[in-house]
Amino acid sequence: MKIAFIGQKGIPARDGGVERYVERLALNLASSGQEVIVYNRRSYLPENLKEYKNIKLISRPFVNNKNLAAITHTFLACLDVIWRRVDIVHFQGVGPCLLCWLPKIFNRRVRIVATLHSFDYYNDKWNWFAKMMLRLGEKSMSLFSDQIIVLTIKMQGYFKNKYQRLPSLISNGADLYDQDGADQLLPWGLATGEYFLSVSRLIRLKGLQYLINAFKNLETTKKLVIAGDGEYLSALEELAKDDQRIIFTGNQSGRVLDQLYRNAYAFVQPSEMEGLSISLLEAMAHKTACLVSNIEANLAAVGNSGFSFKTQAVDDLQTKLQIMLDNPDKVKEAAEAGFRLAQDFTWEKVSQAVLGVYRQAIEK
Repeated sequence: MKIAFIGQKGIPARDGGVERYVERLALNLASSGQEVIVYNRRSYLPENLKEYKNIKLISRPFVNNKNLAAITHTFLACLDVIWRRVDIVHFQGVGPCLLCWLPKIFNRRVRIVATLHSFDYYNDKWNWFAKMMLRLGEKSMSLFSDQIIVLTIKMQGYFKNKYQRLPSLISNGADLYDQDGADQLLPWGLATGEYFLSVSRLIRLKGLQYLINAFKNLETTKKLVIAGDGEYLSALEELAKDDQRIIFTGNQSGRVLDQLYRNAYAFVQPSEMEGLSISLLEAMAHKTACLVSNIEANLAAVGNSGFSFKTQAVDDLQTKLQIMLDNPDKVKEAAEAGFRLAQDFTWEKVSQAVLGVYRQAIEK
C-alpha cells in the first residue's frame, strides 16, 4: 500500500502533537512494509532530507504567514501527490481538509482518510475569517473523506450527531518505557523524583501560566521543568524570572526526553484545550504520575489513574500539587496505574488500527 501524509509541518518531529503523530504512524507503517510519503514544509528541518528511516520526504514551499502557511503548503502537496499514484492520502486536521477533495479530482481511485486532531476553530489565535475557514475544513472533511479518524469518544459523538457519520475511534499512542538512568539530566542539576515536569508546545492554550503561578506559591525544594518551545516562551520566562526553581529546557527528544519523563516526581498537563495529548500518554507510558486539567480529552486519557484540577483555576491547581507533595505513596500508585493503562495506547496498536481503516477505505 502506498500512503501519503499531508497537513503536518514535517518529520522528524521537532515539536507539535500532529507532527509526532505522523512520525510514529509513518515509522510503524514503513516497518510493516508499506510505502510511505510525508510532505514537509520547506525549511522545517535545518537540512533538506529526502528520506528518513525508509520514509520518503518531499519538501514543498509555503507562504510564511500564520493564516496561510498550512493551506498553501497543503495546496502544493496536493498538486504533487496527484502524480504519485498513491492508494491513500491521509490528511491531518480540519484546516488542511479544506482541500481534501483535490487529489480525487485527478485520481478517482485514491482514497482520502482524515484525522480530526482537535477543534482548532476554538483557538483564539485565529481571527474570525480563519475560524470560518477551519469550520469549512471540518465540513469538507465530513463530505469528501472516505474514512475519518477521531481521538476521543466526544469527537466521535460530535461527528455522528452533526454530520451523520460514525468515525473510527483510534487514540494517539506512546511507546512503553521502563528503564532507569538519569545521566542526561545533569546539565540542569536535576535529580530523580525532585521535579515536576510539563512537556508541550509553548502557546497560551497549554495553560502553563496557571502552572507557573501555582508552583510559585508552593513551599518545596522540588523544581518545575518546562520542556518545549513556542511563541509564548518569552512571556512564560518573564512570569517565572523571580523563581530559580523553574527551569526551561527547550525542545527535547530521544534519550533526554525519556529520562525527563521517567525521573519526574509527576507530570502536569494544564491545557485549556487538547485533542488527545501525546505528551500526557508518553508520561503515563514512562510510569510517571499525572496531574491534568479536567478537560474531556485529558480525563479520557488518565481515567482513574491520575489527579485532576479545575481548568484555569490556579488555586485548585496549587492545592492538588500540594496534595501530591504530601502523599508520595499515592503518587507512586498513580504512576503504576497509568503505566498499566498506557499499555492500551502503544503506537504499534494504533498503527495497526489505522492500517485497518486504510484497508476499509480501499475496499469501500
